Amino acid sequence: MQYGNEPCGIAALADLVSIKTGKLNSNAAVENGAYPFFTCSRETYKVDTYSFDCEAVLLAGNNANGVYPVKYYKGRFDAYQRTYVIRSVDEGVLNNRYLFYALQLELDLLQSLSTGSATKFLTLTILNALKVRVPSLSDQNRIVSILGAYDDLIENNTRRIEILEEMARRLYEEWFVQFRFPGHEGVEFKESELGLIPEGWGVGRLGDVLEKHSNKTSSGDHLSDRAYVPIDCIAKKTLALSEVKSWQEAQSSLVLFEENDILFGAMRPYFHKVAIAPLSGVTRSTCFVLRPRKPNSWAFSALTAFREDVVDHAAAHSKGATIPYAAWEGSLEDFPIVIPPDELLKRYDELASPFLSWIKKQYNRQKNLRAQRDLLLPKLISGEIDVSDIPMPT
Repeated sequence: MQYGNEPCGIAALADLVSIKTGKLNSNAAVENGAYPFFTCSRETYKVDTYSFDCEAVLLAGNNANGVYPVKYYKGRFDAYQRTYVIRSVDEGVLNNRYLFYALQLELDLLQSLSTGSATKFLTLTILNALKVRVPSLSDQNRIVSILGAYDDLIENNTRRIEILEEMARRLYEEWFVQFRFPGHEGVEFKESELGLIPEGWGVGRLGDVLEKHSNKTSSGDHLSDRAYVPIDCIAKKTLALSEVKSWQEAQSSLVLFEENDILFGAMRPYFHKVAIAPLSGVTRSTCFVLRPRKPNSWAFSALTAFREDVVDHAAAHSKGATIPYAAWEGSLEDFPIVIPPDELLKRYDELASPFLSWIKKQYNRQKNLRAQRDLLLPKLISGEIDVSDIPMPT
């Protein structure tokens, strides 16, 4: 067998890797832990201990729907007891990061091979028998360089998004929480139900600055120019939306939203899913579609909805035992907030909106980078295209 100009073999994982599992329970995660904690979730958590200090591929071992996230990490980390920690036994034969990319192509097969009814399981027997293509090490390294360059660009953009979010949030806190806004020196304060606030400021409700829109719709071709954003597409604790689904998957309980609207995850609100819409789309009633009531208040409104105490209030007053839902009318809309003068809202918007707009625009760049990587991945791993013909992304 050839891979480009080099021989290529196919081998079972049992002949290529060592496979261990973590020892921790899934509830071992802590809020601001020192090390990554890999579980069977798509999200990577944190923990204050580490049991591994190596380069490895992390593969979920169980999932209710047979969807098994696969991740790559190098360094100190810990793992859940049903998460497989997979390492090449000879890095002169198999590059660990190449294995990470190769396993991504096998996830549908693993889903079909998994056992169990209510919860699907990947057994060690299944994994040991799984076969992967093993081109020459030089070709593996070239594949890793190409695909890794895409992943590095995506990660760099993600870091920039985090920095800009933090800048907008810190400015918000400085002006509207600590009251260190421009010209605050010498300003008198007055008593209010929320404590001392500057003269000229008022106390109102969240519903005074944000309006919930419920533009309901049905499934059909009229949605073809819109993206579908169910709540599971919204990441936790970031205003950036990075994932959407095809409009054809939108089936029931649908609500339209427009670009710049604020999507607030109402189902299990404690997950803190609040995002700015980078495009027009359709979501489900499990999300609130919120829109600023005042002009020049987009940034202030978005950062207010994103506040921890707003999300905590939504969670504390949610309804439903098994699956809690936040309520807007008569509940979250009545959350008390300090409302600054319109001129200060405008000044904050002038400073913070460019940050949020840049974050919003990265949706298309990230989407294109992921699409290019996902198009190349199967062709590179299968040997359909020669690695020497692929330029590095910029």
